[in-house]
Amino acid sequence: MTVEYLKKASKTSVSDASDVRETVLNILGEIEAGGEAAARAYADKFDKYDGNIVLTRDEIDAAAATVPEKLKDDIRFAHENIRRFAEAQKESIGDVEVEIRPGLIAGQKAIPCNAAGCYVPGGRYAHIASALMTLTTARVAGCPNVVACSPPRPGQGIHPAIVYTADLCGADTILALGGVQGVAAMAFGLFGLPKADILVGPGNQFVAEAKRILFGRVGIDMIAGPTDSLVIADDSADAEIVAADLVGQAEHGYNSPVWLVTDNRPLAETVMARVPELIAALPEPNKSSAEAAWRDYAEVILCGDREEMAQVADDTAPEHLTVLARDLDWWLDRLRCYGSLFLGEETTVAFGDKASGPNHVLPTSGAARYTGGLSVHKYMKLVTWQRATRDGARPIAEATARISRLEGMEGHARTADIRLAKWYPGTNFDLSAEDAS
Repeated sequence: MTVEYLKKASKTSVSDASDVRETVLNILGEIEAGGEAAARAYADKFDKYDGNIVLTRDEIDAAAATVPEKLKDDIRFAHENIRRFAEAQKESIGDVEVEIRPGLIAGQKAIPCNAAGCYVPGGRYAHIASALMTLTTARVAGCPNVVACSPPRPGQGIHPAIVYTADLCGADTILALGGVQGVAAMAFGLFGLPKADILVGPGNQFVAEAKRILFGRVGIDMIAGPTDSLVIADDSADAEIVAADLVGQAEHGYNSPVWLVTDNRPLAETVMARVPELIAALPEPNKSSAEAAWRDYAEVILCGDREEMAQVADDTAPEHLTVLARDLDWWLDRLRCYGSLFLGEETTVAFGDKASGPNHVLPTSGAARYTGGLSVHKYMKLVTWQRATRDGARPIAEATARISRLEGMEGHARTADIRLAKWYPGTNFDLSAEDAS
């Protein structure tokens, strides 16, 4: 059966960022040149905020005191789950030492970055979960310096729940700065901070562009586009749950793609009829965002069998991939390209977004073809080392000299020659290479 689009997107989530790039370049340049004063000026201009940039302990405690105790319980519950999963991930990598040949020993060390800058969105929504995901993993990874940065609300400061969460997750410093100025402050080491080695966390198009521009000078988690989500469903799926899951992701923003991939036409038609009704019941601004996303970016794709469905999913490489179908183990084994996988109706993207444990900072716009999401591994460098006895190094030196001469790299060859001559005086080594000039 040929794949059939029952609903085709009229737009894609690829946007022209040329104007954004120029704006961000100018802001970064001015802040790098002007330092803290320039960052404060942009905070006043864009954040409409003139309070402390670096929150004091008294301010942190005062913010925490306003957070309802039940919400604190929920935040602590989510933090524990995320921390436990991150700790398990960290245990999956570690130091390695192997004797490659007699007398030649090589190894690997896992070393955390010195300074992690974690951006926590706080504009339209108070993204508690982003603080949980970025700060917890940085702390578990072992970064000595962990900074949280979140946009303050005009005249109010950072949302108290974000402040409480950042402190709970182990932030050494909390910055009340939004957008490019916040990213710049962490990257350039303003306000008494060490320069960030890595910048992580989602943000608007200006934050994403700032990270893109700074990449190379600092590490980043990924270049994030609009969030996206794909649902695979067969005739065993509950159409109401399928529709709700699609709507739940469409509310992220007007350009957030969602896809339904199914081999059952009646299910597809039921979901297509139900989604607009569920969107209509949302409050604003969620309703308007979901309406635009469903109208312009959503697709419903009818396939012939589960293999075809899996291939469509792999070709799409969604950020979030939900499977509401029989034989979940088959899907787990077969699927290859996704940021995070949700198997069965007992899981859903929202669980992963907020509290279940695996990280929600994930590759978008098809990047799941080649990378995974944020984890403790992103904050850690896997570096290598080697040592040898002289007898162990001898065959390495001989091979190195000959290979180097064949490549025409005489200086490399001579670093091997001088060692062999020192270690084995009077020994005649054949260190020439066939065809070497």
